Amino acid sequence: MPELPDIVVYVEALGSRIIGQRLERVRLLSPFLLRTADPPISAVEGRRVIELRRIGKRIAIGLEGDLFIVLHLMVAGRLRWRGAGGKAPGRVALAVLEFSSGSLLFTEARTMRRASLHLVQGEAALERFDAGGLEVVGADLDAFSARLKAENHTLKRALTDPRIFSGIGNAYSDEILHRARLSPVALTSQLAKEDIAQLHAAAQHVLSEWTQRLRREAGDAFPDKVTAFRDHMAVHGRYGQPCPVCGAPVQRIVYAQNETNYCARCQTGGRVLADRALSRLLKKSWPRNIDELE
Repeated sequence: MPELPDIVVYVEALGSRIIGQRLERVRLLSPFLLRTADPPISAVEGRRVIELRRIGKRIAIGLEGDLFIVLHLMVAGRLRWRGAGGKAPGRVALAVLEFSSGSLLFTEARTMRRASLHLVQGEAALERFDAGGLEVVGADLDAFSARLKAENHTLKRALTDPRIFSGIGNAYSDEILHRARLSPVALTSQLAKEDIAQLHAAAQHVLSEWTQRLRREAGDAFPDKVTAFRDHMAVHGRYGQPCPVCGAPVQRIVYAQNETNYCARCQTGGRVLADRALSRLLKKSWPRNIDELE
């Protein structure tokens, strides 16, 4: 799922292409994409783009008449930009937003059709998409600490809860926890002040560094390589590969369609965390520490 760095770069790339331009037509190619009926989608036609916003992991396109198109890419949704007259990319296209400057293609690679488009009117309607999470970049330590300790969760859950922190998902939470050298299953209520300070610094640095990296990669082009798995990540998506800090093999916890990646030596004192499925299967054969795997 595209997270804060990806969405920021998307918004910036869109801003240079559509702010001040007219939205001439919206072509819906999937009946499952549009999740609202009032106002009708035809209400946006001919209106000029006034602004763009990031709301957590969503993108809001503000139009004349106090209208907002809200895009949520979910796991497999992506945006592509085409010049005027560009063709939609086959079956993966969900919608085409035709601007006077070109076309924005909303695609989804999977067949689950979880991506969504809402059309709402007014600030009050737009605010309903904001889960209330803290914007970590720029937040001071006191504000970060207060959010973290408001409820007792594992660090992984706390970082990815949009009510607590805005825009962080599975990929960057792994990277933040590795940078902070903290266990993904550590409880927020049990963190020392020093741990919270480390986590705060790591979150700010990881999100800022990756936003800058993705900006450089895209340059003046529209970002077309948006993925949760990147070669320069330390642990996310790198199960079994060496940790860039200590060289130990990266471990994982698999649950449902997600997984948490971590370095046992750097983050858990060498302890290999129980995988809900595999550790039950192996029982006593499940390794207790990283040294048993080497």
